Amino acid sequence: MALAFVKTTERGLTDRALSEFANRLQADGFRLASVVQTNSDRPGSHHCDMDVRVLPDGPVIRISQTLGEASRGCRLDPAALERSVALVEAGLETVPDLLILNKFGKHEAGGKGFRPLIAAALARDIPVLLGVNGLNQDAFNEFNCGYGKEITTDADRLSAWFRSVQRMAADGCSA
Repeated sequence: MALAFVKTTERGLTDRALSEFANRLQADGFRLASVVQTNSDRPGSHHCDMDVRVLPDGPVIRISQTLGEASRGCRLDPAALERSVALVEAGLETVPDLLILNKFGKHEAGGKGFRPLIAAALARDIPVLLGVNGLNQDAFNEFNCGYGKEITTDADRLSAWFRSVQRMAADGCSA
């Protein structure tokens, strides 16, 4: 089982690092089943718009809702998230080289969102790389039973982890 995660405190860094890594892997010919997130500032607002790009070649889906400037709660659009999950799940049928998910978030911590898909990928020996924030770290630790490996967002470190996973798979070993 190959499960790795990145965790940062810098706003947007996890999303940028995973997106850049995914782009690099695709350019190198690797097959991905993934969602990577882009946050866009909304002029005149302290909120941003959150979009995910479904890889390898799926659509960009807005996963945030506009709830008004006074809103303080979760702005995630659950229907949009589930649409993303379904599209990525379909991508697992091609047996990708890697599943990249932008975040093990509140929905995953609660057993929803991408959580069942992560488990399915791991059960099929598809390596998984995802982002985790501090608020959901305990739930992620409980989910992965100590098998998750933390990696920095450094592109070289991400590449080294992925190469080691590829070598182990070629040797017939589970990571």
